[in-house]
Amino acid sequence: MSKLPNITTSIFSVMSQLANEHGAINLSQGFPNFPVDCRLLDSVKQLLHENVHQYTPMAGLPILLEKIAQQTQKQYGRKVNPNTEILITAGATQGIYTAINAWIQTGDEVIVLDPCYDSYEPSILMAGGKAVHVALNPDYTPNFNQIEAAISSKTKMLIINNPHNPTGKIWNEQDFEALETILDKHPQIILLSDEVYEYISFAQPHISCNSREKLVHKTVVVSSFGKSLHITGWKMGYLIAPENLLNEIKKVHQFLVFSVNSVAQNSIAAYLDIVNLEEVKAMYQRKKEYFSSLLQNSKLQLLPCEGTYFQVVDYSTISKQNDVDFAKELITKHGVAAIPISVFYENKTDYKRLRFCFAKTDETLELAAEKLNRI
Repeated sequence: MSKLPNITTSIFSVMSQLANEHGAINLSQGFPNFPVDCRLLDSVKQLLHENVHQYTPMAGLPILLEKIAQQTQKQYGRKVNPNTEILITAGATQGIYTAINAWIQTGDEVIVLDPCYDSYEPSILMAGGKAVHVALNPDYTPNFNQIEAAISSKTKMLIINNPHNPTGKIWNEQDFEALETILDKHPQIILLSDEVYEYISFAQPHISCNSREKLVHKTVVVSSFGKSLHITGWKMGYLIAPENLLNEIKKVHQFLVFSVNSVAQNSIAAYLDIVNLEEVKAMYQRKKEYFSSLLQNSKLQLLPCEGTYFQVVDYSTISKQNDVDFAKELITKHGVAAIPISVFYENKTDYKRLRFCFAKTDETLELAAEKLNRI
């Protein structure tokens, strides 16, 4: 009997495969198609000839843990103990799965906010828990009345995602104050904060749980080198959490992957000495603005993008089709792949919206926009 009877092939795989079959421009899956920083590649080349090819310590390479601690203090003012409060993971998704399976037991409930990333619920189900879905407002702001109403005696965890995939929404100060008020009333709840796009925010700054004094003692923060450094295929992420939470997570991690790629850890540790992560934000802001300018004469309505490298569009003036069918037609008839937003909802809420990834070369964005402007 299947443990995940209702889980099918990921929408990302479905749309990418369809794009490949029809030779469409793939703006669906969230990965950059431009070159990796040559300075990082130089680090890899040099390290390949050094003695860095054996297991690292289970929690991570000590020098990388120290660099993360330094960056966290610089970015958020949080002093983190690199020996007890950081764990290197084989990508953020593995970190999320591991954190959930360390703390969720049979019958526990986990609140997730729809639309939500599609790895959350399967991870909860594998742990024997139940995902309790609470919809964000139509403008993708959190509805705290509904969040609080969803809390029960079985609620063990709340998952938030900020900056938000798939919508590009960023939480503000008032959002965090409301969240803190709720969690003060329910001290049994662990907060899992998915912040993999933390270095990609625009007009409104990203507020991290790392900077919230009332939250750090109950929060597992998920970060991603894959997203921040444009190396998604390396599958390199990390968790930051207080020692009492991380100790349980390490118990699962050590029997899931034990330790993460040694060459990648050494390369990133060297690269963090020379890269300025503020440049990441500036680069993606330029791409966001350029993609928006290319689509200004299209019939697509662009929704606000406050962070991430995703642009959500409303196509309701073009078609009344549901978003999954329209996304497939966009590939087969118009040659551009996107992700329908309804698949991120438990009840498949359909606002006639699609998500495009603009982490692409200018040439790719131009070719895609040319096709989209003809619709």
